[in-house]
Amino acid sequence: MRARILGTRAVVLQRTGHPDEAEDVALAASRIVGLSDRTRAAILGQVGTLAMYNGRLVEAQQRLSAAIEGLGAGTVEAARMLLSRGMVALQMQDFDGAIADMDAAIETFAAAGLTVEQGQAQHNRAYVELLRGDLVSALQGMLAARPLAAASPVAAAICDIDRAEVLRDAGQTREAEALLAASAPIFGRHRMPQSRAETEFQLARSQLMHDPPKARKTAAASAKRFRTVGNEAWAARADAIRLRAELAAGAPALSGPVPEPRRAVDPAEAEAVASALDGFGFASEAAALRLSLDIWRSRHPQAGPSGTRVLRVPRTASLEVRLLAHEARAERAVAAGREAEVRRHVSAGLDELAEWQAAFGSLDLQTSLSAHGRNLIVAGLASAVRTRRPDVLFEWSERARHLSQQVVAIRPPRDPQLAADLAELRHLRADDPTGAWRRDPRLAALEERARERQWSATGAAGIHRRVTLESLRDALDDRTALLNFVYSGDVLTALVLTRDRARIIDLPGWNAVHRMLPGLRADLDMAASIHSGPMVEVVKRTLDDRLAAISTALLEEAVAFAGAERIVITVPGVLGGLPWAMLPALRGREFTIAASVTRWVAHTGAATARTAGFAVGPRVARGDEETDAAASVWPSARVLRGQDATVDAVADLAAEVGVLHVAAHGRHAASNPLFSGMELADGTLFGYDVDRIPRVPSIVVLSSCEVGRSSVRWGEEAVGMTRVWLHAGTHAVVATPVIVADDIACELLGAMHAGLVAGLTPSAALADASARTGLVSSFQVHGAGF
Repeated sequence: MRARILGTRAVVLQRTGHPDEAEDVALAASRIVGLSDRTRAAILGQVGTLAMYNGRLVEAQQRLSAAIEGLGAGTVEAARMLLSRGMVALQMQDFDGAIADMDAAIETFAAAGLTVEQGQAQHNRAYVELLRGDLVSALQGMLAARPLAAASPVAAAICDIDRAEVLRDAGQTREAEALLAASAPIFGRHRMPQSRAETEFQLARSQLMHDPPKARKTAAASAKRFRTVGNEAWAARADAIRLRAELAAGAPALSGPVPEPRRAVDPAEAEAVASALDGFGFASEAAALRLSLDIWRSRHPQAGPSGTRVLRVPRTASLEVRLLAHEARAERAVAAGREAEVRRHVSAGLDELAEWQAAFGSLDLQTSLSAHGRNLIVAGLASAVRTRRPDVLFEWSERARHLSQQVVAIRPPRDPQLAADLAELRHLRADDPTGAWRRDPRLAALEERARERQWSATGAAGIHRRVTLESLRDALDDRTALLNFVYSGDVLTALVLTRDRARIIDLPGWNAVHRMLPGLRADLDMAASIHSGPMVEVVKRTLDDRLAAISTALLEEAVAFAGAERIVITVPGVLGGLPWAMLPALRGREFTIAASVTRWVAHTGAATARTAGFAVGPRVARGDEETDAAASVWPSARVLRGQDATVDAVADLAAEVGVLHVAAHGRHAASNPLFSGMELADGTLFGYDVDRIPRVPSIVVLSSCEVGRSSVRWGEEAVGMTRVWLHAGTHAVVATPVIVADDIACELLGAMHAGLVAGLTPSAALADASARTGLVSSFQVHGAGF
């Protein structure tokens, strides 16, 4: 009994920051004279568990295996050791061994009625699926196990750390970091420095994807905490993240160059840490650090030769490491001036990412997964820009935009549970106008479950093939041109294509435009809210000057060269919120904002309709007037208003008409754009609700302020309500990215419907309405506007 108590105390000492004392206590317990073979085996297993926590994986595996043999198969104590050995196998990337051990442990715990330990084993089993790359199964398994596994605040925090890894690998870093930030103080309150350091380590890994300077600081704090408890193996892992963050400094990214670190990069330190990781059994992390160093050396030739070519990665390396290897080869080719080779290596990496993406049909997951290809996309686009060849630039710009649109999604089946969860979310929001509902833990659980159900229910049926330049020119007529904006990390370039001409236009005024964008949004908000008094002219003049400057910098030369009546515009995420219809160069022209050229070619000319339905949300000042005017031109138009305009009623209406027009207040949720939506009688129609509609309209008009906005995801990607409808199958969406005065929406959109009834395309109908009413607004067409 004394030996068993000491063994348990040893584990407690380790978890509360006393690893050396813990091992002394456990070894002392194992040396007590007269122990039974079973007790000695149990103590041996606890010594193995301590070795696992301290990163000595080979020793841990040996001791745990001996303990399992001594305890006997099918016993609860052996199942606990199986669970630990499974985690060791997982860290050594022996996935089959990990699954075998965890499945055996689950069976034993279930037979013994130990539901908490069964839940913890099921959670760990789901973690294996994460490391194997099956994010949907991982999230499903973790959520299913949580009611059993999260039996205490500490256990719940451990579950959240692993769930954060799923979200991080899915590219949803902000959500992951929120979970990790909430978990770290829990371990602090329970005096568990090892667990807190592990949380900081995972937080640094997430930050590395989008904020290397912050990742460097977090990883340094994590390493310091690991060393305080004597865990050199995990300290080396944290050091590797810190060094990778330092090596990333100054590199181009789609959000701009990463700031240089305050301390100089030390290649010798990176080599030493990589060697230490190899010694501790973390070969994949060692490879990631060496590849990051190789990339840095290619970008900084003055630092000395790259040394041995790092072209091979461990057989079991993660997708992250494999993509890093392609990036390292591409950077070497950049340094050597071999542009075709650059694009070949980038292409190989993106093909590998696309193969993984092809397993998932969810828009949410598709857009987020682009995070993993961000650096490769930048490298490919930058190389394409350097060639000055229109055909190469078109191919790579389309490849970047198409990365998260290539999967043909299968419409998900009706899901009563998802419908119930969304209804409860609406209820939580509607009952609390103060916004306090955002802090309700029930809300977080519902949002997480909605995400999981949407991820798992939306399957993949195949791949959309990217359009070629020849196919595009076949689709362009003498009246139509393509204006393709390409952002390669720090340079914005325009590619203009017609049926028989092409031109690459440099845009040196981009940096000035970028600085204007925050002020532009403020000007637009002011213009929409001030209707009388001396400030009207001041605001109008300031707004007009800013719009004119942006139009000149981005459009003047391109539109003049195109000489077309109709323009298809494709834009990177950094330009996604621009009110293009208000820029002088496009006023009065037919244009459409296409998510990609491939999608536009596939749907061009398809946005037509013979029936229309309308819905009016609460508190829209001229909503009834706008709807009555628009509906009057349609034969047998259906209108939902007042208490009849519920989410389910509008969804049913959408499935039955060719045009759906919703006049409602809109809200854009930047943290999760699929929870953006429109306010109806019983709450918000979310982006997730759109997936519940079995057949979507050909044309959707969103007379809702802000729902046309998109949140920039990774790469060239943006996602928002317009994109949700387009992904679901709608051909054209009319929406605004900024606030619009109710009277302008009322008159302009009412007039637009007369054009739609007359057979005009959405872009032509909107341009015609603007010309007839004399109104200039930010409403614009997305998708196949003509």
